[in-house]
Amino acid sequence: MLRLLKLIIPGLLVLVFSFQVKAQSEKDSLPEKFIFTKIIDLPATPVKDQSASGTCWSYATASFIESELLRITKDTFDLSEMFFARKAYEAKATHYVRLHGTANFGEGGQAHDVMNAVRKYGMIPEAAYSGLANGQTKPVHAEMDAVLKAMVEAISKNPAGKLSPEWINAISGVLDVYLGKVPATFGSANTTPLEFAKKINPDDYIEITSYTHHPYYSTFSLEVPDNWTGNAYYNVPLDDLIQIMDFALNKGYTIAWDGDVSDKGFSHKNGIAIVPEVNIDNIGTTERSKWEKLTEKERKVQFYTFTKPVPERNITSEIRQAAFDNFSATDDHLMHITGTVTDQNGKRYFRTKNSWSAESNTEGGYVNISEAYIRLNTIAIMVHKDSVPNEIRKKLGFK
Repeated sequence: MLRLLKLIIPGLLVLVFSFQVKAQSEKDSLPEKFIFTKIIDLPATPVKDQSASGTCWSYATASFIESELLRITKDTFDLSEMFFARKAYEAKATHYVRLHGTANFGEGGQAHDVMNAVRKYGMIPEAAYSGLANGQTKPVHAEMDAVLKAMVEAISKNPAGKLSPEWINAISGVLDVYLGKVPATFGSANTTPLEFAKKINPDDYIEITSYTHHPYYSTFSLEVPDNWTGNAYYNVPLDDLIQIMDFALNKGYTIAWDGDVSDKGFSHKNGIAIVPEVNIDNIGTTERSKWEKLTEKERKVQFYTFTKPVPERNITSEIRQAAFDNFSATDDHLMHITGTVTDQNGKRYFRTKNSWSAESNTEGGYVNISEAYIRLNTIAIMVHKDSVPNEIRKKLGFK
């Protein structure tokens, strides 16, 4: 028996060793990837799809208000994004015509456009006003936008020498056709939009940015085309902006985020937004020979495959300002920050709800944005006043 065991054991050891080598080999051949762990996950409503409409600002801010209503009332609401968009179109048309066609008129907007609409017109549930007329199941606005732009351009040229007071009714009529008529009341209680809006106070919300071309701890009208109303933003140092965001999330407040997603470090498909440091120092010694043979373009691709955590650039206020000044960072998209996650290395990212449908990526429609990306590409944020740390509130001059 002992002799038999002596013959069997070496064979078993070889088999076990071979299995371990094979398992390790298979493990080594697996592609590296981001592994995220949720740290802060604040209540938010389901991801929606803005589809073929330029109304991200309305979707992001409506989602932000829905989270605020969850926080304040503990009830879930589904707000009509198209109600806010429609009111903004009407106000924008009036602004455009009054300035004789020299203002911005388009689909874009800012978070305050929603709050301005809430303040003046109220808000309405999605069930009462979907903005989907003529059998549409998702918003598709290209034709409507073209018609409206042609109308305001023609009206602003004032061909008759004197404008008719009816022109704004023509704009509203077009919006009725494409989005449907807004009901005066809704629900069994015949609630008006203004009555419904009493659930939230739009004056409790402020917009904050960080740029060096204006004094810190002051306000200024942010110079971006979609700030067609000329609303004022609080200006703070870049580190303060990050501190405000962290403080808000830790206190249970979500954030409406306005920023640039045209940066090549933004990949909604992969649910990640980063600012890689493209540098040979980030390459392992065994890979350097391969690196040396790559072209500059190929080297950049290596860092923008979004397959694993990589070192990122240190974004300073000077780098941020340069990106704003040379138009590489523009206000092309708004989203809703609802929490934070960490990757397998412990690095923190801001978990951000997009409006490109829940099925649009593996993160359920969310994007995990690194702090470096936030520092470089944030145009502004909207937060509740109470979510700003006291020491910063004092410097900004509000209670």
